[in-house]
Amino acid sequence: MSAQMKSETQSTSIDANVIDRRTFLKLTGFAGGGLMLAFSPAGKFAHAAMAKGDTFIPNGFIQISPDGQILIYAKNPEIGQGIKTTLPMVVAEELDADWADVRVETAPTNKAVYGRQASWGSMSVRTSWDQTRRAGAVARAMLVSAAADEWGVPVSACQTGASQVTHTTSGRHLSYGDLATKAASMPVPDAKTLTLKKRSEYTLLGTRVTGVDNEALVKGEPLFGIDTIIPNMHYATYEKCPATGGRVVSANLDEIKALPGVTDAFILEGTGKVTELMPGVAIVARSTWAAFQAKKKLKVEWDETNAAKYSWSEAVKQAAVLAKGDGKQVLVEYGDTEKAYTNAAKTVESYYSYPFISHATMEPMNCTAWVRDGMAEIWAPTQAPQRLSPDLFKSLGVDVKNVTVHQTRSGGGFGRRGQNDFLCESAAISKQAGVPVKLQWTREDDMKHDHYRPGAFHSFKGSIDKEGKLSTWEDHFITHTEDGKKPVRVGSFFRNPNLEFPLPLVSNARITQSMLPLKVPTGPWRAPSSNGIAFAIQSFFDEMSHAAGRDHLEFMLELFGEPRWLDPDNIYALNTARAADVVKLVAEKAGWGKALPKGRGMGLAFHFSHAGHFAHVAEVSVDARQKLTVHKITVAGDVGLIVNMSGAENQAEGGIIDGMSTMLGLTLSIENGRIQESNFHQYPLMRIGSTPEIAVHFIQSDFRPTGMGEPALPPVAPAICNAIFAATGERIRELPLSKAGYTA
Repeated sequence: MSAQMKSETQSTSIDANVIDRRTFLKLTGFAGGGLMLAFSPAGKFAHAAMAKGDTFIPNGFIQISPDGQILIYAKNPEIGQGIKTTLPMVVAEELDADWADVRVETAPTNKAVYGRQASWGSMSVRTSWDQTRRAGAVARAMLVSAAADEWGVPVSACQTGASQVTHTTSGRHLSYGDLATKAASMPVPDAKTLTLKKRSEYTLLGTRVTGVDNEALVKGEPLFGIDTIIPNMHYATYEKCPATGGRVVSANLDEIKALPGVTDAFILEGTGKVTELMPGVAIVARSTWAAFQAKKKLKVEWDETNAAKYSWSEAVKQAAVLAKGDGKQVLVEYGDTEKAYTNAAKTVESYYSYPFISHATMEPMNCTAWVRDGMAEIWAPTQAPQRLSPDLFKSLGVDVKNVTVHQTRSGGGFGRRGQNDFLCESAAISKQAGVPVKLQWTREDDMKHDHYRPGAFHSFKGSIDKEGKLSTWEDHFITHTEDGKKPVRVGSFFRNPNLEFPLPLVSNARITQSMLPLKVPTGPWRAPSSNGIAFAIQSFFDEMSHAAGRDHLEFMLELFGEPRWLDPDNIYALNTARAADVVKLVAEKAGWGKALPKGRGMGLAFHFSHAGHFAHVAEVSVDARQKLTVHKITVAGDVGLIVNMSGAENQAEGGIIDGMSTMLGLTLSIENGRIQESNFHQYPLMRIGSTPEIAVHFIQSDFRPTGMGEPALPPVAPAICNAIFAATGERIRELPLSKAGYTA
């Protein structure tokens, strides 16, 4: 389906829990036939089902045609995490559909029908679990009612399976396609009264299902934002000040407009918000090539009076001074740390740091927009299609209710595409130019205008009591702030410092915080906050186990203690039983404690983040030239029910590779507010030859499913660094490893 055709069927976002029939039909593009059943964010169904022709459309998730084809809409953005396959699997399970009959399409963006449509924080399955199950269950109930009515038998005498309804006594059966038209006339049941399947009844969930877009991806079909083409489309590029906060004084616009293929060039003042529209110069052309070539000749005079002046090298010096004292803010304090130190058998102090890093998605930021006549239509590879900017669109003469956002597949997100600055830029350029435009960032744009994972520092102090147990844990956390009051985005502990491992498992603790000023934009990067903090915490925890003269596995399990949930009402609180189980499992599968040759070692790390309990064991060797070989990483995780085993394994493996690549050599040098790295020759992602053997194991626990995109990454760096210590006796306290001379 072309982008032009898609624009006629996809919908705007409106904020309503129950909508009237006319509005629903208008929004979903099915006004040409029958009645429609809307599935609201509150989980309520409204109105009767609809038959468009002979097609059964019981809700916003499902269409069943007489030929037996079942179309299921995937509501959330696909950014490579597999959600376009996973959520339809949940619908299909409760529908009792044969997966071979299922076709999947991306849903229109419509808050009234689908509720939250976003992909971040490993929340998609957790927040959509009940909604998608009920959607399938309601459709199944209506199909059963249709069959029972056809046969003149009780509903209780019918059962479903493999896309058909069977009369249990006579053996008669009708396919869902046979029942599609009749089912639309059946009464709509209250979703909350339906009995959902028990886990023991699942036939699809927990199996391995290949991604629904895999064949199209292999064939190179146009699925991504960068592939979007609409009629009369122009191409745009946008130049912003390399130091965040700079504004345009002047630019050689006349010279740029005269260049081949250029149709317009102009200055945008922007809103001054890094998540919306920063000041810059737009170039509009007949091709991406023409726009990029013109950009090379663009000359801009910048006013940097209020621009970022931050330098990482200076921050490193300031943090080292701050680390010698207490933090200015006390985040956590309990027990009696001074008394614990007095009675301690050993006291350990260490200082850890990790740098700023970029998202470096394979598909640079891009967006296609057409703003005209008080309306805006957007095609965007965004993680947050509902996250619009009312004030920005108001300045463009558009009420945000008149903005249509079409979801495209994204070539990687990792949190970067949760910020819609590229969407805002595209819309503003289209409005000014008076034509539809595709804004395309270069790789260099992506590197210098990212929303970075912030670097940070940890000054630890801990004690071991006379029984060899961890008795005290102190962390002076040195992070960054924009307003002087709170940390920058993802520059803090994840969710709640009171629940960050090893708190509150230790008797005496003190967590303080200092903040350095920063104007460089930051934002979520895969496993936000946890991705750096886990390296520091789990590495220092390994130091403490060695100080105690204890086996790391034994030391950790002892700390977990009795099985309990640290906060029973909080999904983001550690469960010690689940934690102990994954640690035991990974140790067993990795052969923890086995004899290894000289220069080879094993390292263990555990981390709980984004509702996932994960433990890793890394086996590494280091030669005389400091060449690091990671032979194997064994992973054990518990995220509740695994919906798609293939997808979960993929995300775990991807998290390992991301974590390794980052810890090995990725760092950003920021001087005078400017990112010094411009492309992959200065920002070296790990090559395939360095990828270790990865063995992934899951505990299919009885807990509700949570996400897989984030929690497998945080333990990677500490597991490898702890293994390096076991192999060489050298403790790694600064990332990336290239800083200490290691190569892979």
